[in-house]
Amino acid sequence: MTTAAHSFRVWAVPGMPEVRPGDDLAKLIASTEPGLVDGDVLLVTSKIVSKAEGRIVEAADREAAIDAETVRVVARRGTLRIVENRLGLVMAAAGVDASNTEAGTVLLLPEDPDASARAVREGLRDILGVDVGVVVTDTFGRPWRNGLTDVAIGAAGVRVLDDLRGGTDAHGNPLSATVVATADELAAAGDLVKGKAEGLPVAVVRGLPHLVAESAEGGRALVRSAAEDMFRLGTSEAVREAVTRRRTVREFTDAPVDPGALRRAVAAAVTAPAPHHTTPWRFVLLESARSRTRLLDAMRDAWIADLRRDGKPEESVARRVRRGDVLRKAPCLVVPCLVTDGSHTYGDADGGRRDAAEREMFVVAMGAGVQNFLVALAGEGLGSAWVSSTMFCRDVVREVLDLPGDWDPMGAVAVGHAAAPPKERPARDASAFYEVR
Repeated sequence: MTTAAHSFRVWAVPGMPEVRPGDDLAKLIASTEPGLVDGDVLLVTSKIVSKAEGRIVEAADREAAIDAETVRVVARRGTLRIVENRLGLVMAAAGVDASNTEAGTVLLLPEDPDASARAVREGLRDILGVDVGVVVTDTFGRPWRNGLTDVAIGAAGVRVLDDLRGGTDAHGNPLSATVVATADELAAAGDLVKGKAEGLPVAVVRGLPHLVAESAEGGRALVRSAAEDMFRLGTSEAVREAVTRRRTVREFTDAPVDPGALRRAVAAAVTAPAPHHTTPWRFVLLESARSRTRLLDAMRDAWIADLRRDGKPEESVARRVRRGDVLRKAPCLVVPCLVTDGSHTYGDADGGRRDAAEREMFVVAMGAGVQNFLVALAGEGLGSAWVSSTMFCRDVVREVLDLPGDWDPMGAVAVGHAAAPPKERPARDASAFYEVR
């Protein structure tokens, strides 16, 4: 925990010349005679860092430059894209900037803003003999907030995060979640005096020496990891990303499944389309180990009896039964059931064909509901495997689970936390799956 200061000064550094590729930023800053002292924090706009490092590219099409810097599209509205770029930063247009640069060119962000900050810090130490912190800044929009502000994308010698957890507030209340983004606060303070169009790309903060530290982490520490990011997905991309993340998982950890997550997934499942304004979905949640074992043992015995009646050799029986092991490995099972209340029957001469089509409509609706369920589980960070096994012993499942006779078990879903990331799935060419008439 650091010691807070009750006042500080911040000012822009005048006299910075136009920066060109190959320039030594530390020398340019020192040439302005900024009057730096130990403990100052220097705030440097990323644009001049990019220019000095030659991150200027010819780009008649800015969108192509954005594509090249984009790792993942988070959200899109019209031509505006919020993306994750190569630095792990989530921002508009991947940080590709067409302002303050010659026509027909764009500026890319520095390749390694932390390294850029270190170079400026070490250069100023060599030239001026001062120990200062350096923050490389860029302008960000923010979810849920109007307007832009500068944030830190790189840092050297600055405590970028001030972890107050474990302390207490003025009333003695424990601080359990307070981690202050000090580097971002410094960047925003500098933006107040640098401005966006005044040609003042460098600012100094004085009076906060406790934030300057030799061994401090770089700006990368400010980037939230994917595993901790509750807002990783955006708008329509959330649906596509969740569908992509829905993968069959066959190995699970022992971590328990949040019952609330299952219920939220069911709530998503029952929004699927269904014929005749019906609600044909039912989900049996087997959350206790006893209920899972009882069902799986009964199903195993039924499968073995069926396979032996088919004349399968014992080796083949054992191999086929082992395929159901994924259900035993999961900390939770869900049995989706189809209920065809509200289906139509046809008594005419063509009734058999039409009755079959009627049931098919309900089966399709069941598949849509299960898909919603699986995608919602993926959105909750849970893995799943939909196994058809209950469909081969429906009577056994109904008896063991004490289900109504008109509940038709449509497989079982193993649910849990994946023991390992799924293997990369080969890309499928969508054009192979549709025809245009």
